[in-house]
Amino acid sequence: MDRNTFTGLFLMLIIIVGSVFLMRPSDEEIKREQLLQDSIALAKTQGVNSTTNNTVTSTAADSTLAIPTQDSIVATGPFGSSKNGSEKLITLENELLKVNITNKGGRIKSVELKNEVDYTGKPLIMFDGDENTFGLQFSSAGENIITNNLYFAGPDQGFEVSNSDSSSVTLRLNYAEGKYIDYIYSLKGNSYQVGFVVVTKGMQDVVAPGEKQLILNWNSALSQKEKDIANEQRYSTAYFRTAEGDVESLSTGKDDQEDIGKTDWITFKQHFFSNTLIADQDFASGTLAVNTTAEANVVKTFEANLNLDFARQDINTYPMKFFFGPNKYSILKDQGYDFEQQIDLGWGPMTWINRFITLPVFNVLEDFNLGYGIIILILTVLLKLVLSPLSYKSYVSMAKMRVLKPEMDEIKKKVGEDNPTLLQQEYLKLYKQAGVNPMGGCIPMILQMPFTIAFFFFFPNLFELRGESFLWMNDLSTYDAIITFKPIFGVGHISLMVILMTLATLLSTWYNNSVSGVTGQMKYIGYFMPLIFLFVLNSYPSGLTYYYFLSTLFTFGQQFAIRQMINDEKIHAKLQENKKKPESKKKKSGFQKRMEDYMRQQTPPTPAPKKK
Repeated sequence: MDRNTFTGLFLMLIIIVGSVFLMRPSDEEIKREQLLQDSIALAKTQGVNSTTNNTVTSTAADSTLAIPTQDSIVATGPFGSSKNGSEKLITLENELLKVNITNKGGRIKSVELKNEVDYTGKPLIMFDGDENTFGLQFSSAGENIITNNLYFAGPDQGFEVSNSDSSSVTLRLNYAEGKYIDYIYSLKGNSYQVGFVVVTKGMQDVVAPGEKQLILNWNSALSQKEKDIANEQRYSTAYFRTAEGDVESLSTGKDDQEDIGKTDWITFKQHFFSNTLIADQDFASGTLAVNTTAEANVVKTFEANLNLDFARQDINTYPMKFFFGPNKYSILKDQGYDFEQQIDLGWGPMTWINRFITLPVFNVLEDFNLGYGIIILILTVLLKLVLSPLSYKSYVSMAKMRVLKPEMDEIKKKVGEDNPTLLQQEYLKLYKQAGVNPMGGCIPMILQMPFTIAFFFFFPNLFELRGESFLWMNDLSTYDAIITFKPIFGVGHISLMVILMTLATLLSTWYNNSVSGVTGQMKYIGYFMPLIFLFVLNSYPSGLTYYYFLSTLFTFGQQFAIRQMINDEKIHAKLQENKKKPESKKKKSGFQKRMEDYMRQQTPPTPAPKKK
């Protein structure tokens, strides 16, 4: 063998080996192909499952999936033999879920969460009734086929699983021999997820030639589960995750509809519970809509039309799964898919505060098996201790301004109020001489605001408070009504905790005004906000208003304690000493520099003297 031949064979070997390495399927492609083959194999069993170790099975009689010998189109159009029938339910159960599947449409008709109850104490039903629809839509032989209205063949009974057990059932929509649509439902023990696979067999000549996609339609009217339906509507909407991994939502405050692109999952979300459909191979596109209805005891109605790519081949498989469960952060996070992002923890820095500070601390306290009222109390104390340096700094700055007030009144009396620009310039001179930053009391308060606002999002969305009582509050996730009456402007109750919170805030405002020396209109403005919150927060969860009540009391206690530690005479002496320092040794704050520049721009230049 000469050199050229050897070189050629060697290069060919490198190319072959390299091609095998570079073109080998990825792990994800291998998993998807395995899932496809498993689904096909499951479909071919025609609902007959064999018993395996630790697996509970459900066996359907051969007659339940019998294939008609004659094409149904000969009788009464496409799927003519499936247009009439009698409805029967197939029940799948585990420790957490009770799922009723109807042969009419082959869909899930109702779902019960076994460990939860609604506001009346009855078993919590996620959805139920014929106003909830689910199925494929496509054209065949000039007719619009809606599988939700057709009768599927299936087993006569379901199954119950627990622990590590799992099982499945198959419902079949027959068209002709070798042509059918299978819905395969599976359930594992101790899981909130219901497996769902759609398999089309021999449908390439049944679906209209021009259609490249099947439409998966899901409509649901979700009933009231919490005491305050208006508050439940405030937190209910549709969510979805794009193929790029972004979790987005429709509006919560108004009816909304949105066209969506390639999507991993969609959710019909209520305040504390979610109904989610996940596509292992993504939905190609679709539309989502959410609407508020006047129908009694219905929170909102949801509709999704999702497009599934349809290939002109003998078998098409669409692996999916449902999630039916509570919007508890830890449970949603355990499911994967970024489900936990459906819980509104605020925006900007509030999200990070709640996710990385408040929630972990709350979970640690929960491990001690404390009552949730005590946990909120401890959270409040911890927050006030962490923010106490800022509170102290703010109060000291307010004390400096209070000590300077007599001198400011003298300046105001001397300059008058007719020239506000000059008045502000004189004030700035005084601040500069005394070494006082007029914004020193505001900045620490502003830095505390994200924490205060973060709790406004945290407590109303905290599933753990649902149904938990403390003192007279029967449910910390909703309002505590001490008085109920005929609704006026949509309000038919008065919350006791809101009243206590308002009184505590008014007391704190009065104390602040007395120690800060505020006069004029500013003295009364502080009283308006508590009165506004009396009406705004009246229907908010008592857990939230309880936190604000505690926070206000601790703030008042902090201010009183700091007031005892601060000596106004010493502060006044320090400020007078600052006045004696040379200008070069006085530190000037950024605020003072900006104010001086602003005042300098506002002051008109002195006109030059006229020449004689």
